[in-house]
Amino acid sequence: MDQNTIDEGKTIAIISYITLIGTLVAYFMNNSKQNEFAKFHIGQALRAWLTGILVTIIASMLVSITGIEFLMYLQYTGLILAILGLINAMNGRMEEIPLVGHIGKKAS
Repeated sequence: MDQNTIDEGKTIAIISYITLIGTLVAYFMNNSKQNEFAKFHIGQALRAWLTGILVTIIASMLVSITGIEFLMYLQYTGLILAILGLINAMNGRMEEIPLVGHIGKKAS
């Protein structure tokens, strides 16, 4: 990917990591531009936020069953993944976020 494509998509990529609403805004901003760098990071951001929501639900259920309140710290999973993706976007890198960045991709 050329540097021009990265530079043009960087703002949209960064916006995608600012909450789930930011991901939706970035998706619609990129709809007409179809920038590949932004598209990659919108997908990574969506994976981060959905993982965070899912892990929070599971952690809440586990806390209610086991009483181990330490598990509630897992609710920060989505935020941590989003921060890692944001750092990649700001640095112009197309690196998958840990654990879930590869989910839903076609094998080549």
